[in-house]
Amino acid sequence: MFFHKLFVSTLNWAIAMVEPDIQPEIDFAVGGQAVIEGVMMRSPKSMTIAVRNPQGQIVVKRDHYQTICQRYPKLDIPIVRGVINLFEMMFIGSKAINWSAEKSIIDEETPKKQKKKSKVPAIFSKILEGLFFVFSLAVGLAFSLFLFKFLPLGITSFLDAHVSLIHNNFFIFNLVDGLLKATIFLSYIYILSLIPSFRRVFEYHGSEHKSIFTYEKKKELIPENAIKQSRFHPRCGTSFIIIVFAISVLAYTIVPKQETFLANFALRLTFLPLIAGLSYEALKISAKYQDSWFIKPLIAPGLAFQRLTTQEPDAKQVEVGLQSLKAALAMEKA
Repeated sequence: MFFHKLFVSTLNWAIAMVEPDIQPEIDFAVGGQAVIEGVMMRSPKSMTIAVRNPQGQIVVKRDHYQTICQRYPKLDIPIVRGVINLFEMMFIGSKAINWSAEKSIIDEETPKKQKKKSKVPAIFSKILEGLFFVFSLAVGLAFSLFLFKFLPLGITSFLDAHVSLIHNNFFIFNLVDGLLKATIFLSYIYILSLIPSFRRVFEYHGSEHKSIFTYEKKKELIPENAIKQSRFHPRCGTSFIIIVFAISVLAYTIVPKQETFLANFALRLTFLPLIAGLSYEALKISAKYQDSWFIKPLIAPGLAFQRLTTQEPDAKQVEVGLQSLKAALAMEKA
């Protein structure tokens, strides 16, 4: 269980770094995220998670939740809110995945006698749990930075030393770096999709999209309606990765090139929050004007990318997504 939760938290960091929560502008704004054997939904003032447990039952967790920017409106300003949202979604997304792992993997019918065997006091158990959570977040962040920042920049720097075209043109240097990031990320997601347990996470991602589509089209929230919807949603945060790569190529070209690899890497880490904030604003604009003729071609790559990050769910998986959505909407109406 320790290593399973650690790997899941690491995956969440990697995906959260390129998939922020973008809320649609409708009656009750709802966004979501796939978790283990379930779906998390977020509305303006609540967060719900629905998971199917080993007994086949759907377990729902309901929490009242307001974002940092909602609690502190002065922080709700362009670029700044994008950076805050990014780290906030990493945090609550990791907590949601940890909770779903416990509910979907651990048998809730464990005999009480087994539970009483534990001699670890409850307070120490909570401390250990908190320490593990912080550790998993740190490992996930380090893994993501290495895979999507350090590694592509290292390869590009190696090519820079051996290819004059790259060495003499900083724009091409950054373009190669961006293409390597995209290639590594696509390869990473593709490899995960080949693993059955993670393929199911992508199926629940499809369930999330189908559920939200059903709601946005004002259809009855039943599996029969949801299963007919597309699993490719134009407001999916997956499109964020395309925007980040495009903006990073332009932004890093303006930043002076450093003499050493480590200096370049440190400078790029410094500019990462700014690029994330700019990308978040760009994604909000594309979501607002998604039906415009000049925006559709821009979101097309993100929709194509969802062929990897989503898979077709079955009726039971769609039912879980709808249960999470219904719980979120009920809390908003209440």
